[in-house]
Amino acid sequence: MDKQLASRLEVFQKQAAIAGEEVVFKTFPTKILELQQLIESTAIPGSPYHHDQAAAGTDTTVYPPPAPSNLNGEPQIKKRKMADGTSGDPTNDTQHARLPSLVLANKRMATLHATLKRECEELVSLTDQVKLWISLTMPKIEGGDNFGVQIQEEVVAELLRSQDSAFNLRDAARNDYLARAKICSKLIKYPNVEDYTMALREHDDNQFYLSRQHLIDLRNIYAVLTDLIHKNIAKIRAPRSGNSVALY
Repeated sequence: MDKQLASRLEVFQKQAAIAGEEVVFKTFPTKILELQQLIESTAIPGSPYHHDQAAAGTDTTVYPPPAPSNLNGEPQIKKRKMADGTSGDPTNDTQHARLPSLVLANKRMATLHATLKRECEELVSLTDQVKLWISLTMPKIEGGDNFGVQIQEEVVAELLRSQDSAFNLRDAARNDYLARAKICSKLIKYPNVEDYTMALREHDDNQFYLSRQHLIDLRNIYAVLTDLIHKNIAKIRAPRSGNSVALY
């Protein structure tokens, strides 16, 4: 390898090590405390995660479709086409809908989903830095004294599991909207069935409960990773002791 290129690569590895240790010893503990404070604040009535907010944000009313703006029956709001061909108006087009009635979305849940997605993306970004640091400290593959390497591999596997959990939690918004849309479509089709109204309220109530549980899950992930890495930091930094062990 070219000497200049090798020197730049060495600088990159050192920077990765510094960033990884900073995440483990500063950012992870800070995130644990931040999420714990947020979880404790959910018991306050003014918190967006408070149970009372669930009922306040649920509107089970089936509204009639928007009235046409003129005699030609054109939609009241026309979608403005952007330069890239996308629509500039997020309002659903009810002109050609089979059942154009409207059930409003729960705007309060959208705020909670945005917070959860931001936290999940931050978790994935932080674990990527730690995973890179540990992977770069792994010694070359050879026989003997591999206990420290096994610890590194186990920590990397735990980081990967944490990222998988973050990906699944980030997908909670999509699952919520799809499930809610099915209930709303039934409510539009059968407005006289009270069970669909109750199902929509219960769905939103359950999502508010899960949103708090997701915060707890994220806090626990940070806590487990911090504890695991801190307890094994010596072997993570230096997986091989460098001392030869007598075989006989």
